[in-house]
Amino acid sequence: MGGFERYLSLWVLLAILGGIALGNIAPGPFDSLARAEVARVNLVVAVLIWAMVYPMMVGVDPGSLRDVAHQPRGLVITLAVNWLIKPFTMAAVAVLFFDHVFAPWISPQDAAQYTAGLILLGAAPCTAMVFVWSHLTRGDEAYTLVQVTVNDLILVVAFAPIVAFLLGVTDIVVPWETLVLSVVLFVVLPLLAGLLTRRWLGSKPAIEAFRTRVKPWSVVGLIATVVILFGLQGRTILANPLVIGLIAVPILIQSYGIFAIAYLAAFALKVPHRIAAPCALIGTSNFFELAVAVAISLFGLGSGAALATVVGVLVEVPVMLSLVAFANRTRGRFPA
Repeated sequence: MGGFERYLSLWVLLAILGGIALGNIAPGPFDSLARAEVARVNLVVAVLIWAMVYPMMVGVDPGSLRDVAHQPRGLVITLAVNWLIKPFTMAAVAVLFFDHVFAPWISPQDAAQYTAGLILLGAAPCTAMVFVWSHLTRGDEAYTLVQVTVNDLILVVAFAPIVAFLLGVTDIVVPWETLVLSVVLFVVLPLLAGLLTRRWLGSKPAIEAFRTRVKPWSVVGLIATVVILFGLQGRTILANPLVIGLIAVPILIQSYGIFAIAYLAAFALKVPHRIAAPCALIGTSNFFELAVAVAISLFGLGSGAALATVVGVLVEVPVMLSLVAFANRTRGRFPA
């Protein structure tokens, strides 16, 4: 790991502070960036995420995909955590804090909105950024791809029923254009580009040398994405620091709790670390583009539900970096 990557947490912290400052000092450019979107997917952020994902996709060896069948436990853990545990624990934690613990400071109407936003986050496992977290933990690229693909297939049929059940409504309208466009931009196109790059390079040494050259762009893309995300919400953060902090509490508890469940299950089942780390990180991270889009379509742009999903975006990067660091420190406890 290079010197720049070794201090990645510091650069992200500086990017967060810089983004908040720039968002308040010069909001105009960030407002222009916010308008550059298609189907609620921001095109500038999409390009940066694409830059983060592409180096890992170059490492996906199609021949290794068959090996996934020999390690089914990681996939089983991911699916069980994402679809049988995570949406329901998120709803329970949100109700606990907003209806009881934070009741003296939040009105019942706002509490219901924040709970709805967190439910949307909990029901949408990550599609794009998990490739970055897997890359930083030296995860198995091919296995991570399979995990994400299977999750996306389940997401298509399970997201609306789960959200409808937890919110107590039946008219959930899934923004299919957001879902499809995100999967194409963050999975399909980078994968095709990676496979074409492997074919063009030919030999394994050439592929590894190329990955070494493009790897820094993954970190640059992450830093730039953090600046933009926090710049877009800089005014909201300073205007509502208490509300932001209150919403962040159940998200933090849920994130670390879900990671602990998946990571300990992988450890107990003796799953290799290159599979265990990504399978735990997928459940912890969220498909925030989808959650934000559904919150806006159901409750409105200025709703508490939309704000809660945005806070999920703001919390995610620092939380995931701390979990990446923990996973790397505990690598030796897992089977090789």
